[in-house]
Amino acid sequence: MTYSISEVAKELNLTVYTLRYYDKEGLMPFVERTASGVRKFKESDIDFLKVIQCLKSTGMPIKDIKDFIEWCSEGDSTLQERYDMFTERKASVEAQMEELQKTLEVIEHKRSYYKTALDAGTEEIHKNNKMRNFITS
Repeated sequence: MTYSISEVAKELNLTVYTLRYYDKEGLMPFVERTASGVRKFKESDIDFLKVIQCLKSTGMPIKDIKDFIEWCSEGDSTLQERYDMFTERKASVEAQMEELQKTLEVIEHKRSYYKTALDAGTEEIHKNNKMRNFITS
């Protein structure tokens, strides 16, 4: 079974324009075309596009994604490069997650601050608590 570009765009929650851009940038050399040039996507093409989306979501530049696609087309001789690339992506995502966790902690702290102030009806509660903490320390 094959799918049209609009069906694939809907499946991947992308725009047709984005898929055409990917094609123009050389990210979809695997997609077949009819004699009249219409793209025909297979399930395997959609799966590969999901990998491309994943890499894009990590902030990977298109140039590096193109390198990955080229490595895939070269076969087993590039297994190490592909493994190393995903290892680097993993480290990058873990660092992003760590930063997001720190951001979340600040947000949770501020939510708690404002919830306490809301419950007390004033931010003065925090000034009073700081003074009490200073005196009892």
